[in-house]
Amino acid sequence: MTTATEPDASPGTADAVAREAQGLERLTGYSRSLRSSEGGGTVPGAARRGRPRLVTAYAKDQALLNTPAKRWWTIAALVVALLAPFYLTRDLTLLLSMAMVFAISGIGLNLLTGYAGQISLGHPFFMALGAYTAAVLGGSPGSTTWGFELDLAIALPIAALVPAVVGLLVAPLAVRVRGLYLAVLTLGLLMLGEQIFKQWSQLTGGSGVGRGVALPVLFGRDLSVRYALGPWIIDEDISLYLICLALLVALGVMARNIARSRTGRAFAAVRDRDIAAEIMGVNLLRTKTLAFVLSSAYAGLAGALMSLLVGRIVPEQWNIFLSIQLLAVVVIGGVATITGTIIGAAFVVLLPRILEELAPYLPFIGGATGGGIITIFQLETILFGALIILFLTLEPRGLFGLWYRVRTYFKAWPFSY
Repeated sequence: MTTATEPDASPGTADAVAREAQGLERLTGYSRSLRSSEGGGTVPGAARRGRPRLVTAYAKDQALLNTPAKRWWTIAALVVALLAPFYLTRDLTLLLSMAMVFAISGIGLNLLTGYAGQISLGHPFFMALGAYTAAVLGGSPGSTTWGFELDLAIALPIAALVPAVVGLLVAPLAVRVRGLYLAVLTLGLLMLGEQIFKQWSQLTGGSGVGRGVALPVLFGRDLSVRYALGPWIIDEDISLYLICLALLVALGVMARNIARSRTGRAFAAVRDRDIAAEIMGVNLLRTKTLAFVLSSAYAGLAGALMSLLVGRIVPEQWNIFLSIQLLAVVVIGGVATITGTIIGAAFVVLLPRILEELAPYLPFIGGATGGGIITIFQLETILFGALIILFLTLEPRGLFGLWYRVRTYFKAWPFSY
C-alpha cells in the first residue's frame, strides 16, 4: 500500500512558493487595474509603467484617432488650416480652397473607384449638375438664364441631392458592365452631358457665354461684406475657404466611417471579386448603386463649391481633362485612402503654380511671352500621365503609401521589424 508523500518543506521550496504567491498577487492587482480603467481604455497608475497606453477595448482600438500622436497632429493640422488664410495672399487662399474642392470630389471618386472598384470617367458631369443646380437656385435671374436667389444653406444641399438622384437613375445601366466597358460608358455620359449643357442656354447660358454663380449669402449673411473678427478681417475669399474646410472635414470623416462600416466592407468585397461577394450574400446591384449615389453627391457638392470659387461657369470647363485631373488625384494620392486623396488634391492643384515659379529657371518651358519648347499646360499634362503610370506600377497606394512607409520606418527605428 502506497502512501502520499509529504511536500518538500526545504527553505528553497518555501521561497519559490512565496515568489509564486507574490507574482499571483501582482497579476491580480494588474487585472483589477484593467477592469477599473474608465470604459476599458488605457491602463492607469502603476500598470501603465509596464505597458503605457495599453488599449483594452475594441472600440478605442478602432477609433479614428486612437493614439495621442494622431490626436495632437490632427489638432495641429486643423489649427494651421484655420489660421492659414489670414496670413496667405489672396491667390494662395483661392488655390487652397480649390484644392479642398478637388479633395471633396476626389473622395467621392475614391469611394466609387478605389473602394468599390467601379472605374468612372464621368465625374465632371455630376460636378456640372451640382454647379448649375446651385447657380439656378442661388443665382440672380438673367435675361436668358434662370435664378431664384435662394440662400446657400438651401442651394448647397440640393446641389448634392440632384446629382445623387441622377446617379441613382444612371446606376442600373452602369452596374451591368465593369472595367473598360464601364469607363467607356461613363465617358459617353460625360460627352453627352457636355453637349446638353452647351445647348440648354436657360440653364447654362450657352456655349462660350456661361452664366453667373450663386450669390454668396449664407444663413442670411452676405459673405462679400468684409467684417472684423478680433485682429483679422474676414472677406468673401476667406469665408469660402472656411466653408470648404468645414465641408472637407465633415465629408472626409463621413467617408472614412463609411469605409470602415459594413457598407465599406461590401464595397471592398465587390471590388476584389464581385462573383465571390454575391455568393457570400452581398447584393451587387444595391452595393454598386449606393457607391454611384454617394460618389455623385460628393461630386455635385464639389461642383457647387467650385462654381463659387471661379465666379462664372461655362459648359466647356466640365471636360475630359477635368476627369483626368480627378483620376490623378485618386491615383497619385492613393487609391482607397481618404488622407491620400487630400494629399493628391493638393499636389494636383498646386502643381501648375509650382511650374509657374520654376518656369524662369527652366529654359525649355515657354512663358507668357513665348519661347521654350513646351508650355506649362503641356508639361502639366505630361507629368499627370507619367505619375499615374509610375504610381500604378511602383506604388499603388500613391503618396500616402510613401508617407506610410516613411512613418513606419521611423516608428520602428532602429529596428527593422
